[in-house]
Amino acid sequence: MPPTAEPPTVPDAFASVYRSFMTYLRVECGLSRATLEAYGRDTRELLCELADQGVASPAHITPRQLADHIASLKRDRDMAPASVSRHLATVRVLFRWLAARDLIDENPADYLDPPTRWKSLPGVLSPKQVKDLLGAPQPSDADTLGLWRRDCAMLELMYASGLRASEVGTLALEDVLGSLGVLRVTGKGDKQRLVPMGIPARDSLDTYLAETRPKLMRPDGRDKGRIFLSRTGRPLERVAVWQIVRKHAAAAGLRKVHPHVLRHSFATHLLAGGADLRVVQELLGHADIATTQIYTHVDKARLRSVHKKYHPRG
Repeated sequence: MPPTAEPPTVPDAFASVYRSFMTYLRVECGLSRATLEAYGRDTRELLCELADQGVASPAHITPRQLADHIASLKRDRDMAPASVSRHLATVRVLFRWLAARDLIDENPADYLDPPTRWKSLPGVLSPKQVKDLLGAPQPSDADTLGLWRRDCAMLELMYASGLRASEVGTLALEDVLGSLGVLRVTGKGDKQRLVPMGIPARDSLDTYLAETRPKLMRPDGRDKGRIFLSRTGRPLERVAVWQIVRKHAAAAGLRKVHPHVLRHSFATHLLAGGADLRVVQELLGHADIATTQIYTHVDKARLRSVHKKYHPRG
């Protein structure tokens, strides 16, 4: 689901703990800005809810309160399983940190179900649906700047290279290694990887850089050397990437499509075509191959559906 408004300010009883925890994540863990923001939102929501229940300090938090909080995310807010899993991971990190600093005697998060139980198969587009989405940006009389070329290049790259929404906004001109036909992508934890672009994506990017980006630039350098710019000449924010993807998905007649669906489709289509799992892990920038293995489940699910549909004894 798209980014939401910031939750309430952390109550005074937990303010010091919250500030110290966020400093730990930023300085010692070196999390990316997007991950840091997600951890911050999750932590504030938890601490605000606990304060509303009358909890005065971390030492008074019980396993039941944590379990009820996690359960409410799906039950009351209809949060996606992947978001619940991330929220649960935040809770685990927070309480490990509290235990390591002797701020709690016993870790109540140890009693929570492991995050793997919350995983669900990601949404994946068919090759035809991808084609429809990539063809959705079209010129119009109202689009005097040629923003459709930007959107086309962005969508092509997201599918061709498996980019996260946050990675789209941080792509710089110097990250395009044209002679090699690859992008240098800075992912989570500032880890860099090289990812091929593919000919259609390269051609679309070249057209955008030559015909549209110069119209978006301003003389004050507000573009910061980034590739994808807004109509005001500033780098595209993560929220804007979400909005652009959803806009063109709707135009293509597709529902529930967001940036990560393109990334899921990139990985699944590679594996379906015979790509090695380790190669896909490298292209996605996953630190742990277990994270990549979910895409093998997606492909197996597709194979089962094909078998059931066409096999005489399916």
